[in-house]
Amino acid sequence: MSDMAGFFQRKKAELGVELNEVQAKAAAQTDGPMLLLAVPGSGKTTTIIMRTGYLIEEKGVAPSRIKAVTFSRASAMDMKERFSRFFPELPTVDFSTIHSLAFEVMREYFWRKRISYKIIEGDITPEEQETVQADGQLPLHKKIILRNIYSAVARERITDDQLEDLTTYISFIKNKMLPSDQWKSVKCDVPQAELVLQEYEAFKQSGHASLLVDFDDMLTWAEQALEEDGELLGKYQRRYDYLLIDEGQDTSLVQHAIAEKLARVHRNLCIVADDDQSIYSWRGAEPSYLLRFSEVYPNAAILYMEQNYRSSKGIVHIANEFIKRNKNRYAKNMFTDNPSRGRIKHKSFSRYESQTKYLVQEIKGIGELGEAAILYRNNSSSIALMNAFDRAGIPFYMKDADIRFFNHWIVEDILNFMRLTFSDKRADILEKIHLKLNAYITRQQMESIRGLDNNESVFDNLKRYAPIQDYQVKLLQECKETFEQMRGIPPLEAIRTIRGKLGYEKAIEKMCERLGFRKEYLLGILNTLEGIAEGLETMVQFHERLRHLEAELKKSKRRKGQNAVTFSTFHSAKGLEFEHVYMIDLVEGIIPSKDDERGAPEVKQALMEEAARLFYVGMTRAKQNLQMISYKERDGEKTAESRFISEVRNILNPPQQAGQSGQAAGQNKQTAASRQGSSSRQVSSQRASSQRSSAQQHTHRQAAANPNAIRNRSDLARGQSIKHRVFGSGTVSQVTAKEISIRFTTGEKTLDLTTCLEMGLLELI
Repeated sequence: MSDMAGFFQRKKAELGVELNEVQAKAAAQTDGPMLLLAVPGSGKTTTIIMRTGYLIEEKGVAPSRIKAVTFSRASAMDMKERFSRFFPELPTVDFSTIHSLAFEVMREYFWRKRISYKIIEGDITPEEQETVQADGQLPLHKKIILRNIYSAVARERITDDQLEDLTTYISFIKNKMLPSDQWKSVKCDVPQAELVLQEYEAFKQSGHASLLVDFDDMLTWAEQALEEDGELLGKYQRRYDYLLIDEGQDTSLVQHAIAEKLARVHRNLCIVADDDQSIYSWRGAEPSYLLRFSEVYPNAAILYMEQNYRSSKGIVHIANEFIKRNKNRYAKNMFTDNPSRGRIKHKSFSRYESQTKYLVQEIKGIGELGEAAILYRNNSSSIALMNAFDRAGIPFYMKDADIRFFNHWIVEDILNFMRLTFSDKRADILEKIHLKLNAYITRQQMESIRGLDNNESVFDNLKRYAPIQDYQVKLLQECKETFEQMRGIPPLEAIRTIRGKLGYEKAIEKMCERLGFRKEYLLGILNTLEGIAEGLETMVQFHERLRHLEAELKKSKRRKGQNAVTFSTFHSAKGLEFEHVYMIDLVEGIIPSKDDERGAPEVKQALMEEAARLFYVGMTRAKQNLQMISYKERDGEKTAESRFISEVRNILNPPQQAGQSGQAAGQNKQTAASRQGSSSRQVSSQRASSQRSSAQQHTHRQAAANPNAIRNRSDLARGQSIKHRVFGSGTVSQVTAKEISIRFTTGEKTLDLTTCLEMGLLELI
């Protein structure tokens, strides 16, 4: 213990870094399996780096014998850079992503098997996807292969959104290690996704001289290699004596399987995670593995890093109480010694458009823009923000810049409608949108005028040369007149005419019914285009504005670390921190989304808990000031504020009986002390069992008169923080006529309500 203390004292003197009791214990407890549960802002990376240095300097472990794996390349580089700063005299440790490790294993396995392979993933532009190579073939790339297979199977082109859904579906299946007979059970909105995947797997195996491998395959091939090749497994087991997995809550089943195999002999496996920040189940992350960690490793140490060094006391308290509403989690109590500076505010606007205008005015008053972030659930929210902030001259950095909006088929459709207002003589333009026009023009009719170049209106040519129906004559004439009337009108008016009079919005609705597209998402793109068109005088200006915004979006990637406000999804904001955080679009249907409420009860509960974790991630990005923003109407439809805002409001202003404020203050002090005392505890089933037994034996004996006890059913409500005389503090999750359900740190308990009231076992906190 003295050696350990000497190491940390020395590092404090050298680096000015001082670890708290739990951090020091996590850094020094190096042997055997350990799960380190680290709340937001708890100094996780510092602890990992100090643990690595402790292994080398104090335990004499060679740096080459340590393997540290994290989720992203950026995280791996950050760890490597920070290790070099903390321990400049030491050789570097092998920090890498899980995919990098898997690729190394797979490559050696293929070399042993004499298997030739080709990687088919990486960045590729839309232009490159259409470029034919010297041999007359398109490049061998995952996106291109899937596009071609989908076209052959579904007999239509796949949209960018469908392609993203399809790749997510494939990644989920691979990371979950699902056999082919279970592929059909995985939900995917892309038609015939299962068949496309079957064809894709077959093509990778036999469609080329070499085996084709994507990023997900790296993981499955590495797991298979370690399972089949004992010699190869032994080699990697002997290479590393210590294995550390960072961001364990984002690790998938196949990734856990690889780690288990590598640590099977020495069992020196440390997983650093926070189950409350698990937000990637849709791409295969397996947070339930963390809850089963003691089953996989019965003698594992489970440590809790619960002190938050990032946020003000108010934010920490609210976030901590909010996430406790989830049932499937470790019982953690995040606390902080930071002062109560800053605040949490909720702003509700009558209309969606007011949200963006408010944000522009708010952030204009912030001196250091780099300390401000606007967070949202869906990337589509970023375009309206970007348009408003660009017009206001406020620089922004887009964390996850996505240019697909500007290449979306709806954007291209609107531009093609506008192009026909300049000249209705081009059949090639009408051919791209004729199915989305209320003239019911068929492909056969368009075929009749293809190549016809007589300098006449395409609508007149259809009436003259195409086999049209009688009812179409009037419709075609009306379309021709509408396009003539649109010539020269402002772009906002043009878009509204396209949506209404020309029937584009009705066509979109029918496509959604037929193909399973999300109507709200597609109409949202149209609404965003209207926002961009607002104030512009000509359609040419509208087209130029789109190109300008696309260029600005690309430029925004280069503003990282500059004096610019950050735009980010909740997902991409994990790991970041800002003085000022604005969480926007906090309405039902977005967070939680409509999809979060679908499926069987257990599926719905899992999805709702993940949505709550996503909200929690957003809250815990803020250091001082946190604003939550909602609105009551969007695109002419009423909206309801997110239920999560209601829960936060109940925590901020809990129902409280008169005369209880002094008691609450005293209990808050006790709670803070208990949080600090609990920071170094380890999970133990015996402890929970002992508590239950003690409660059963002593409930009646301890029922002495309590002047602060709750005596009436009407004084109890869902969401209240209360204290049970035996079980301690908890949150009311449900109250019925006969029973009360309370969520304690040891789990949820359902108690007889009459007994609790008559014996005075409950009191408000």
